[in-house]
Amino acid sequence: MMTVKEVSRRTGVSVRALRYYDQIGLLRPQEISDAGYRLYDDTALIRLQKILLLRELQFSLKDITFLLDSPEDESIHNALERQIRILRMKREHLGQIIDLALEYKEKGEMTMDFSAFDTSKIKDYEKEASKRWGETAAYKEWEAAHKNNDGDFTPESYAAQAAQMGKYFKAFGELKDRPADDEAVRRLVREYQDYITKNYYTLTDEILLSLADLYIQDERFTKNIDAQGGSGCAAFLSAAIKACCQA
Repeated sequence: MMTVKEVSRRTGVSVRALRYYDQIGLLRPQEISDAGYRLYDDTALIRLQKILLLRELQFSLKDITFLLDSPEDESIHNALERQIRILRMKREHLGQIIDLALEYKEKGEMTMDFSAFDTSKIKDYEKEASKRWGETAAYKEWEAAHKNNDGDFTPESYAAQAAQMGKYFKAFGELKDRPADDEAVRRLVREYQDYITKNYYTLTDEILLSLADLYIQDERFTKNIDAQGGSGCAAFLSAAIKACCQA
């Protein structure tokens, strides 16, 4: 058995993230010690490895919970197949952009071709896959069973969530001396993204990048974030999001 700190050291996942995964039922400890420590076994580590893979494949925590808890192997197989296809399409698109950049670098000009900037096929497939995924009977059944978890917010829950957001800003403030693309910073960005997705709305990378600009362009956001994470926190958070989502 390993404590949460030992799991964190072995896997690189923050203690905060592991506790959050426990809170939302994504990764439960095998048992709780008499002293109140979370204890994890190898089965939990195997599940955590799957969680990390699915996160890198850009699945939301909500979808990861469904996939890992689904008794049907076909569900995760089909979901992986769709996501891998999307990522391959994005890789092909990125390759076209790189080729265009190399051409511009070497020749000082580019071929008059705008197809490299066309992402409509990727977006159309993502939309179609998302619709088909969300309309499966298994997913609807799981969502119905969990809908009470996302019920109406009370004033107390709003206050609790505001406090949690403040904790994230403080955590970013504690890391702002590190490079924006530091691994610990990147994981915190993803944890922050997951928290907003779980409690507010689905925060895609595209939307998160828009927030990154907002945090430094809107004085109200900048002041609020800096007030909780220290001077320069908003700028660091913006840079960290861009480093994570544009990597």
